[in-house]
Amino acid sequence: MTAAAATAVALSSQAGAHADPAPNKDQVKAQVDQLNQQAEAATEKYDGATEQEQTLQKQVSALQDQVARQQDQVSTIQVGLGEIAADQYRNGGISPTVQLMLSSTPDSFLTQAGSMSQLSASQADALKELKSEQSKLDQQKAEAQDKLAQLDATTKNLKADKEEIQAKLAQAQALLNTLTQQERDALAAADAKSAADAAAAAKAVTASSSSADRASRGSSRPVLGNAPAGSYAAAAIAAAESRLGDPYHYGDTGPNSFDCSGLMQWSFAQAGISLPRTSEEQWAYGKDLGTDISVAQPGDLLIFEGGGHVGLYIGNGTFIHAPRAGENVRYEQVAYMNLTAIVRI
Repeated sequence: MTAAAATAVALSSQAGAHADPAPNKDQVKAQVDQLNQQAEAATEKYDGATEQEQTLQKQVSALQDQVARQQDQVSTIQVGLGEIAADQYRNGGISPTVQLMLSSTPDSFLTQAGSMSQLSASQADALKELKSEQSKLDQQKAEAQDKLAQLDATTKNLKADKEEIQAKLAQAQALLNTLTQQERDALAAADAKSAADAAAAAKAVTASSSSADRASRGSSRPVLGNAPAGSYAAAAIAAAESRLGDPYHYGDTGPNSFDCSGLMQWSFAQAGISLPRTSEEQWAYGKDLGTDISVAQPGDLLIFEGGGHVGLYIGNGTFIHAPRAGENVRYEQVAYMNLTAIVRI
């Protein structure tokens, strides 16, 4: 648990015993913001684990199919050897050579047989094939077991990540509940003003597009900023804008609810670009341009909070993102968050 979370718990548990003053609304807001950031970081871990789980499930399924096919191949060869044994039995008994061939360990047979000269050509070929196919089967079974173990570990990690997210959100809500209704209303009003300022900034970007630009795009809705008509940036921005008002939900990638990296992945997919799943992977996917917002262009990814959050820049110091649990996709001003990197895709 981070220092911020520990402080929150201490304030809650010790208030009665030591009569410590209750945190004011600004202190509560700071602590809640930190808890929400921690929940968002845990959400990105959850997204990564979910992606890994899905990959492992596919690999396990493919390996199990291979094992089944290989087992059929081994069984077919064993049936052939059984037919040799049955033929010999009908003609006076099974020879020691064939008895060894029917053992479950082909290596043991080769050791005891001494040399391949003791076998007929057909027997030798059948045994070699059995040994080869059995070896493949054993290897595939081992690989399948290894992937199953990885899948089990990943599933447990997913459960832990989900519990961490829920715990952080519960702590944040508990802190908010310590405030009076008037204080909660004041925080909500401040948040609403922030959103309104960002929406106004976005509107200003839209207004800066000329009528000629609008006509050339063939749409009544102009592309924001300087994103060229028909570019991936314009398409990604338009896609993200189409989800304004949709709810945040951790682990979701649309089309009706999103977490922060899920919104970016979905929006760029509409532009024909396949982004990786998590904010840290998306950070590594493009070119890191630093943190000078003056170099940012519409369509750039903005990475916040050390990699724990991501949004899409639209110009005029404004971006669009899926903020956090309990909130909806909206515009935000870059200055209100801790910018870590500008990423050009």
